[in-house]
Amino acid sequence: MTAHDVVFGFGAHSTFDDQPALMRMVERADRDGLDLFSLSDHPYLGERLDAYASIGFLLGRTERIAGFANVTNLPTRPAPMLARTVTSLAALSGGRVVVGMGAGGLWDRIADMGVPRLSPAEAVDAFEEAIVLVKKLSGGGPPVTFAGRHYRVDGIAPAPAAAPPVWTGSVGRKSLAATGRAADGWIPGHAADWLSERYRTSRPVIDEAAAAAGRDPQEIRTVFNFPGRITDRPLPATRDDAGRWIGGSAEQWAEELTGAVLEHGASGFMLFSPDGGTPDAASLGRWAGEVVPAVREAVAKERG
Repeated sequence: MTAHDVVFGFGAHSTFDDQPALMRMVERADRDGLDLFSLSDHPYLGERLDAYASIGFLLGRTERIAGFANVTNLPTRPAPMLARTVTSLAALSGGRVVVGMGAGGLWDRIADMGVPRLSPAEAVDAFEEAIVLVKKLSGGGPPVTFAGRHYRVDGIAPAPAAAPPVWTGSVGRKSLAATGRAADGWIPGHAADWLSERYRTSRPVIDEAAAAAGRDPQEIRTVFNFPGRITDRPLPATRDDAGRWIGGSAEQWAEELTGAVLEHGASGFMLFSPDGGTPDAASLGRWAGEVVPAVREAVAKERG
């Protein structure tokens, strides 16, 4: 998976009661040629399956599809242990894992789990340190000593497996800049898409920080969480009065996403239900069987 590949997947919010349906959906997505599935990571919610345990289990039941936490609740998963988790998953699955990473939200609930509360600025500092440390503790090489403000390791050997790509859910300017300096991809927050003010003002922050760090901004992909409904017939309007995507026929979806790739630099899409939840089986089938092939074909034709 390179930064220039356009990837397609779906997102789920899995509970203990949902596990049979979740397994069926991921296995079907794998058979149907989707690239990714993602699970939300809210370990303070007792009804939710643990994201990383679930990802590992689901990767073991599939052959091609990759999985990731969208996004990892970093304060509850310290970076050195997160590095061990994701490199192990990468090795066991043949590299079919991405590290989704966020600075942490819902701090009242996070603190309920005994995690020391951080200020917003401290949380972003810890977030950037974590990205750096996950990469340092991957790919072999000499032992790592790292003395940050929030993470410290002393002479820890890196795992021999390469670091999976790190995609962030950055929202604020400081975390966006951290994404540009250190990460491999960005998932715009609040399901913002390429026509939103959030995207237009945020992506340049990433690009400027990447360039200042000597990186090529084009190597940092943008993957959109994209809720909406796939209808049998075309809709007269595919966006609401606020400009947010509603959905439409498979043809309308394909036209919209192809334009996002070719005109706005989008490099991935994760399907969600209209309310931001897990898509139903019928929608996922149409996504994989109708929308995704049409976008892939149109992009390939345009790019030659």
